[in-house]
Amino acid sequence: MSKALVIIKSMGIGDLVILIGNIHAISKKINKPITVLAQKNTHANAILKNDPHVEEVIVLDKEEIKSFFNIIKKIKPKQFDQTYIFGDSIRLYLISKLSGIKNNFHYKFFSKKGKNFFKTAREFTEKTLNTKVDSQSRIYFDKKDMEAAKKKYNITDETKNIVCGISASGPTKRWDINGYIKLFENINSKFKCKFFLAGGPDDEGLIKNVMNSSIGKNCISFAAMDIAETIPIIAACKYCISNDTGFGHISAGLGLKSLMLFIDSPPAAYGLYNKNISIVVPEGETIETTTHDTLGTITVDKVLKKTLELMN
Repeated sequence: MSKALVIIKSMGIGDLVILIGNIHAISKKINKPITVLAQKNTHANAILKNDPHVEEVIVLDKEEIKSFFNIIKKIKPKQFDQTYIFGDSIRLYLISKLSGIKNNFHYKFFSKKGKNFFKTAREFTEKTLNTKVDSQSRIYFDKKDMEAAKKKYNITDETKNIVCGISASGPTKRWDINGYIKLFENINSKFKCKFFLAGGPDDEGLIKNVMNSSIGKNCISFAAMDIAETIPIIAACKYCISNDTGFGHISAGLGLKSLMLFIDSPPAAYGLYNKNISIVVPEGETIETTTHDTLGTITVDKVLKKTLELMN
């Protein structure tokens, strides 16, 4: 019986979530859960914890990812007979070969630069498996944990419970925090709202700005929580407003109606894979023209209009 390893080169949470549809397709094709090898920064352990298509997650920290032979030591004893490498790295291919894996499927070497992330992954998987891939990523969660989160944070249908991805992997990808504050104030004037501020320890400055504003009393911060703690809370909510960031992708994967702001990243590569994502691009731009270095402007009025459309 086939024993498959999926190797993910990318280190972003969003990248991992986008690839989940491909992971599921591989598992279904071989009719068996697979093992995923990923970097620690992807938080794959937490995101894939309850996934029936994933048997195990092998996590590499910053030091381990640099060590050619330590990676081989981790995967060779598990005796995989096939590997799917989501990346164009010769290094990962050689690690796979030297681990004794006979069937190694990978992107064409040095081919990924400038390519559409989710389309490249989907085309690779479809060609390799000779089957159609549903790119809609689904994150599985424990329903008991979600019900516990509802009780703990008083998440009910009487309130609009909104996950807010105010962070991002870089400052140019973040919508101005004052824009978020004005947006929250406007929404809260129309509905009874609770805002869950999705960000980590590095985002405490942004979170502090929101907590010190007039809307702060309606907010709960994720800053002191790990990803595993936040997943049941997110799953209990219904909406997400977010920059192009990991929390936005997790929210969409958990089934939330997710409004994502693409200021300085390509929505064609990171926003079209999931039907739960509604896209907002800068003034004068389109989904096709918005890319890295767009550095555009998005008004509060535009985001408010899109948010109300999402909620109605």
